Amino acid sequence: MSPLANLPFFKMNGLGNEIVVLDLRGTTIEVSDAEARAIGRGEGLLFDQLMVMHGARRAGTESFVKIYNIDGSEAGACGNGTRCVAWALMRDTERKRLAIETVAGVLDCRRTGEWSFSVDMGEPRLKWDEIPLRDPFYDTRNIELQIGPIDDPILHTPSAVSMGNPHAIFWVDDVEAYDLSKIGPLLEAHPIFPEKANISLAHVAARDHIILKVWERGVGLTEACGTAACAAVVAGARKNLTDRKARVTLPGGDLMIDWRKIDDHVIMTGPVELEFEGRFAPELFEGVEA
Repeated sequence: MSPLANLPFFKMNGLGNEIVVLDLRGTTIEVSDAEARAIGRGEGLLFDQLMVMHGARRAGTESFVKIYNIDGSEAGACGNGTRCVAWALMRDTERKRLAIETVAGVLDCRRTGEWSFSVDMGEPRLKWDEIPLRDPFYDTRNIELQIGPIDDPILHTPSAVSMGNPHAIFWVDDVEAYDLSKIGPLLEAHPIFPEKANISLAHVAARDHIILKVWERGVGLTEACGTAACAAVVAGARKNLTDRKARVTLPGGDLMIDWRKIDDHVIMTGPVELEFEGRFAPELFEGVEA
């Protein structure tokens, strides 16, 4: 039987970005990709990201967090999921601040309200080989990529940014004018992205307001993606389309993003919601290798 059977979990969301939080601190249990996929098949447990807390690896942090997409692949960062983890760690305490670690680095989390949190997502990565891209683009504000006929492309010349995971942002007049469910899979797996990429359509409604729709790598269309919101503001400011601080409206709601001048760190602020808590049914993992 899987060691995950009967373990407690939180089912949460950040702006509709579906999150499952699992606390494995104090154990040696590791989640396999097959187990992650099995969890997502549970009743009410379909997730965009599974946030798995392990014991801290670095002094001053509360936990090392592994992040799984619904297809079992691992992600480097998830802003909405990080806020959910912050809630779980601060639950029933008076704490207002803590730090967690992911493969993308250490993230400082602050409580800004009962159900609202800010996360310091660190500095964006802007060089082509840090994002990473296959080809050496020395100005990642606009990279050579298009979909559709060469003389009349459907989308072209996106901005590229990494927020711990790679993002391509296409600037459009109307995010609903494109079928991202068809375009997203083609662009996510384009050879120019050796680690695949999150694909966003972004419309600048004002210098302090971006409307965003996201195809998330390893997930698909999503109600919200925190790192995509961060990447959009960074890319918009670099192109002088927006200010460094802006509200980003996603299908699930709004996030406030501030790309601070003082240290180039990107601060994301938004809400979380606890949907329910429970324990994993043992039958979820029947025939699944740990």
